[in-house]
Amino acid sequence: MKIKEPNVAGAFYPRDGAELNDLLDECFKHVTQVSGVKHLKAPLKAIVAPHAGYIYSGPIAASAYQVLKEMKDEIKTVVVLSPSHFYRLEGIAVSDASHFKTPLGNIEIDQELQDKILNFDFVVNEPMAFEREHALEVHLPFLQKVLGKFKLVPLVVGYNSPAQVQEVIETLSQEGVFFVVSSDLSHFHDYDTCKSLDKKTSAAIEAKEIDAIDGQDACGYYPLRGLLSWAKNHHYQVQNIDLRNSGDTAGDKSRVVGYGSYLVY
Repeated sequence: MKIKEPNVAGAFYPRDGAELNDLLDECFKHVTQVSGVKHLKAPLKAIVAPHAGYIYSGPIAASAYQVLKEMKDEIKTVVVLSPSHFYRLEGIAVSDASHFKTPLGNIEIDQELQDKILNFDFVVNEPMAFEREHALEVHLPFLQKVLGKFKLVPLVVGYNSPAQVQEVIETLSQEGVFFVVSSDLSHFHDYDTCKSLDKKTSAAIEAKEIDAIDGQDACGYYPLRGLLSWAKNHHYQVQNIDLRNSGDTAGDKSRVVGYGSYLVY
């Protein structure tokens, strides 16, 4: 086995498994959702959720993951598409690890499914893309909490066209496979400016207007735009279920980061 050790355990979330489990419980206690989620009848295909430290974005991420609890028996493999914050990446990176580790245990890579995209010339086996990246990792404990046992296809998305990301999603999409796109929204504005900007971005996300979303609006815009292109092509709906920022969760309103959670169905 080749195990990918966590990058931000002890920083973005607790290193101790029991403490992490307690913090996840606390995040779920602070979930706020629109009432329409309770009446969701169409099959859920994907979620978009934020990736900051849990004290900042955990409750917003939990809003999306709360819905997955009802799908525990249906989801066998989760494909997580993350932006690349530290590694300059052309294309989409896969890992050479056999398992990703968190304080809650190891998650097995779905090698058979991952192999289906290795023939694309823009998909590269690049372990270094995962070495410092937090945006993928912070979703894994949430998935372990709500799903228990599942397999993983971890993807770090660099410079790509929406069509390329859409092609990867299309290739990996099959029964039992679920998609998570990792993205925060606007960064380092004051509270009121952030709310105004994120409201506009959120409307564009729900309308699947990919040309209206760039890196100033959402740090995960490369995987996000690909997901929205795929959703538009299949006539899926995109619904915002939580739109808050670090001023709502951590208190400081002078310089905040925006977070949103979305369902794709």
